[in-house]
Amino acid sequence: MLTGAVNMLVDISGRQETELAAERLAAIVESSDDAILSKDLNGIITSWNAGAERLFGYAGHEVLGKPVTVLIPEDRQDEEPRILARIRRGERIDHYETIRRRKDGSLVDISLSVSPIVDSAGKIVGASKIARDITDRRRAEEQKDLLLQEMDHRVKNLFALANGMVALSSRKAASVDALVSDLQGRFGSLSRAHSLTMSRARGREQVATLHALIYKVTEPYLNDQTESRVVVTGLDIPIGPATVTNFALLLQEFATNALKYGALAVAHGQVQIKCLEEGDTVCMIWREHGKLGDRSKPLEEGFGSRLARATIEGPLGGSFAREFKSDGVEIRLRLPRHRMSE
Repeated sequence: MLTGAVNMLVDISGRQETELAAERLAAIVESSDDAILSKDLNGIITSWNAGAERLFGYAGHEVLGKPVTVLIPEDRQDEEPRILARIRRGERIDHYETIRRRKDGSLVDISLSVSPIVDSAGKIVGASKIARDITDRRRAEEQKDLLLQEMDHRVKNLFALANGMVALSSRKAASVDALVSDLQGRFGSLSRAHSLTMSRARGREQVATLHALIYKVTEPYLNDQTESRVVVTGLDIPIGPATVTNFALLLQEFATNALKYGALAVAHGQVQIKCLEEGDTVCMIWREHGKLGDRSKPLEEGFGSRLARATIEGPLGGSFAREFKSDGVEIRLRLPRHRMSE
């Protein structure tokens, strides 16, 4: 016969708070822009958030239960054993920059943080990883480094240019006054060439032509206007405002090098520039006759050449080739004709 009942009340508020905290944490992980995943101590992936799917291209069901090495390029496979060893020792890895591989095979620069996962008994049972895409940051850093190198290169070129012009003017100067006057004329021409190209690049004047731009940029480097130190032949076409500045900087680079240790640094040296049309491509051949001393081909490509190559193959969409000959250097540029008029 039932004569009564015993009521047992258990306080579950703590459990509810724990479950609520776990739900909040799961929501944060799932909504994060960063790739967040976990793995066991054997490197097997045990969880995978939406950020990881966006970054690496794999859906969760494609990688859960698989080794995390699927994300690691072949030349970096030794990283994972080192990371797992540190995790087993209870160490945390903060902002480790490395490279990982996406599902499509492309590589991505990431910043990686790895932390041990412990169970209720305090035993390390795995690791959580947070990966952040740093491609844009890396690209910005590379661009900054390139700009700093270019600035350094152009400043050094200015000093070399000044020194070369002094040497050039001194050959025919009969007096100090004549030397000063000649130098003022050269630097004035250089300033006018710079102003002309910059104003045209901004669309303030009529578009330049290829021949006119070559003569304007090389004018300050010549002994006098009657001496044919620079000879331009062949095709002459308009150069649009979007291209003129890059092209003028290239010509300035070539002329400065010719003045420092090329054809314009010797008394009877000459630069022959031939412009040709090859289908939809414009080809410019810069050929120097005469050089200083016995200068042979450098062992490494200088920054000026790397900068020229980057400009031609990048913004101008063309190709660059340089060949050292017995009496000078030959540079060949090939550019899409439609890019010249932009």
